[in-house]
Amino acid sequence: MRVRSSCNISSEEIRKILVRSANWVGDTVMMIPSLMAIKEYFPHAQITVLATPWVTPLLENHPAVDSTMIMDKGNGFVSSTKELARIISWLRGERFDLAILFQNAFEAAFLAYVGGVGHRVGYDTDGRGFLLTHKVTRDRDILLAHQVEYFLGVIEAMGWPAEQREPVLYINDEDIESTSLMLSSMGIEDNLFVVGLNPGAVYGSAKRWPEDRFALIADWAAERWGARVLLFGSLSEKAIGAEISRYMHSDPANLCGLTTLGQAMALIKRCSLFLTNDSGLMHIAAAFNIPMVAIFGPTDPITTGPISRNARIVRHRVDCSPCLKEVCSLNHHRCMLSIDPEEVWEEMECLKGELKI
Repeated sequence: MRVRSSCNISSEEIRKILVRSANWVGDTVMMIPSLMAIKEYFPHAQITVLATPWVTPLLENHPAVDSTMIMDKGNGFVSSTKELARIISWLRGERFDLAILFQNAFEAAFLAYVGGVGHRVGYDTDGRGFLLTHKVTRDRDILLAHQVEYFLGVIEAMGWPAEQREPVLYINDEDIESTSLMLSSMGIEDNLFVVGLNPGAVYGSAKRWPEDRFALIADWAAERWGARVLLFGSLSEKAIGAEISRYMHSDPANLCGLTTLGQAMALIKRCSLFLTNDSGLMHIAAAFNIPMVAIFGPTDPITTGPISRNARIVRHRVDCSPCLKEVCSLNHHRCMLSIDPEEVWEEMECLKGELKI
C-alpha cells in the first residue's frame, strides 16, 4: 500500500487525536490493536474516539482511549442533520491535530475536514480522497486480509509500528459487580461450568445456525457436563432466545435483551465455553480468550474469524460460500443447515478435553 500526502506528521507536534471508530461491535473489537498502536506511537497525545452509542462500552474502559464522544444520528433527516451540526461544532471547539478515520464512509472525512482537523488520515474510499491530507490506497492483499490487519493497514502505511495484533478488552468494576450479583441470583457459583450460547447475528438470518440445534447442544451440555447455560443476545434477538428456551428440556438463563453490552462482556468472561455464530459477541469472547466454537456459513473466517488460540471453527465448504449475504438468495441455506449438532458437539468436547476445562 502507499500513502499520498502533502505534509509529514511528527509525533512531537501531535497533542490531540480524533479516531473515528468502526460502527459495529465486531469491527470495533478488531480495531482495538490499531488503537493500541496509536497510543504507543503518540504516548503524550490525548486520544478521543468518536463512536456510535452501542460500541462505546468497548472503548470507554480501554487504556488506549482517553475519552469518547457519542454520535447518534437517529433515524430521521432532521435528527441526523442536528447531530452532524453538533459534532462539527464540537470538533471545531476541540481543535484536534490529527484524525485517523477507521470508518470508510465519506461522512467521516467530511466531518474531520469541516471540523478543522489539520491532519486527516484514512483509506481513500467512497470518493473522499480530496478531503484527506494522507490518503492510504488499498491494495489487493489488504482487501483479502483479516479485518484486524485491514485496520492496522492504515497504521503501517503511515510508517507507525504496530506490535500488538490481538484485541484486548477491559471491563469496568460496576459491570463486574452487577453481573456477579446476577449470577448469584441464578445460583451460578464460581466453580460451576458455564456454557454461553450466542444464537443471534445482527447482519442477517443467513449467519444464524437454527434455534433447535442450539437448543439440542444446550441440553447436551446440561445433561452430560452438568453445565449451566446462558443465552446471549440483544433486545432484537429476544425472540430467538425464547425459541431456544421452548425447544430445551433443561432450563437456561435467557439473557437476551436483559443486559447492557458492558454486562454481556462481563458475563461472557465468566463462561467456561462459548458457542456462537459469526457476530460481535464472538469477537468479544475471542478477545477474552474464552474457549469457543464458532459456526461459519456465508461469511469468511479468513477475514472475520475469531482471533484467539482457544477458538475452533466449524464450517462446511460449499460452492456458494462465502457469499456475504444477509439472506440466502438460493433459499437452501446449505452452508449452515449442512452442519449437524453432532459435529458441533464433537468439536466442543475436543476443545474441552484439549484445554482441560
